[in-house]
Amino acid sequence: MTGVIQPDCLFCRIASGEIPAKLVHDDDLVVAFNDINARAPTHILLIPREHLTSAADLTEDHAPMLGRLFAVAAGIARDRGLADQGYRLVSNVGRAAGQSVDHLHWHLMGGRTFTWPPG
Repeated sequence: MTGVIQPDCLFCRIASGEIPAKLVHDDDLVVAFNDINARAPTHILLIPREHLTSAADLTEDHAPMLGRLFAVAAGIARDRGLADQGYRLVSNVGRAAGQSVDHLHWHLMGGRTFTWPPG
């Protein structure tokens, strides 16, 4: 399901300011905030303002938003001192992959060593 804002979506409500969150970044395309269930010393969620259920809904039309999202993620990683040591940027698609909120989002995690494969 796509659209600007879905009133029953947790992340849409955070992006609109209806639900408070510790924002790390906020612009017209992308919002980033600390994950309340952090799995690493740095664990930030990056979301588009536009409601998209997952990466499966992306089209060529989303290129500007994706470019902005990845630029914001890289900037946050640099600001947090993660760029040199490395960090993980991941988006889960669907329940079997671990997606728990039906709003496209990326996890930016760093500050510890990660293993591969994950999960």
